Amino acid sequence: MSTPEPTLTPPLCIADDATFWPWMSWPKFEALPGRDRKVVVVPIAGMADWGLGHPLDAEETVLTSVIRDASRLVPADRKPLVLPPLRFVFGADGGCAFAVEQPTAHALIAEVAASVAAAGFRKLVLVNASPWNEELCAAAARDLRVSRGLHMFIIHLSALGLDFHPQRSKSRGRLQTLLTSLYGAAPEPAAGGPPDPPAAWGTESVTPLRQSALPVEKALPEGNATLAEAAGRLAKLLGDVHDRAPLTAKITPV
Repeated sequence: MSTPEPTLTPPLCIADDATFWPWMSWPKFEALPGRDRKVVVVPIAGMADWGLGHPLDAEETVLTSVIRDASRLVPADRKPLVLPPLRFVFGADGGCAFAVEQPTAHALIAEVAASVAAAGFRKLVLVNASPWNEELCAAAARDLRVSRGLHMFIIHLSALGLDFHPQRSKSRGRLQTLLTSLYGAAPEPAAGGPPDPPAAWGTESVTPLRQSALPVEKALPEGNATLAEAAGRLAKLLGDVHDRAPLTAKITPV
């Protein structure tokens, strides 16, 4: 009888205790110094079948794991505050789940940013996992800079070497291995048939990844190395954002 592969159930909330905004006590939050320099991270992750054989929350599982580990690497005097991920975002593919229209997703980002600004923070970083929301993040960041005077930054997971895009990506294999290590379970086997040919941006079909998937025991060290690399790059960027001087232009919020 064969021995079943070990399985790990990732927690529903993947976060660093010291930097996750919802887990802060009110007295500790009220005593936070230097809110004009404090970086607030807004994670953005869709739900979709990316053809990797793993669950629909793959984006969030990867994104929040990277943010958690990066937050732990950022020096104590530059630690960010991290919000819960925005899950209901734009989806351009039939494999997306719980997707909303672009104006709704834009309004959600703006509403969250307004709440952050009302608490006295001026630096927001949209850390986005979804290829379908890259242009939306750019538009929302620009609009929030103009309408609320916020110092906006965007970091895409694809820029950290983990790209979910079905055609552009050169890291689908690494993502599958990383997800196998995070879930503690091998991906479901891909359906047969040749992959679809490349298509224009916004009309791409998500085809199953047909390379041989690593078993859990081999995926763990490779996945951990991939996670550490992405977290290190993000930690460096978050530190750089912290060190950027606050905006000096006076903009009247609307």
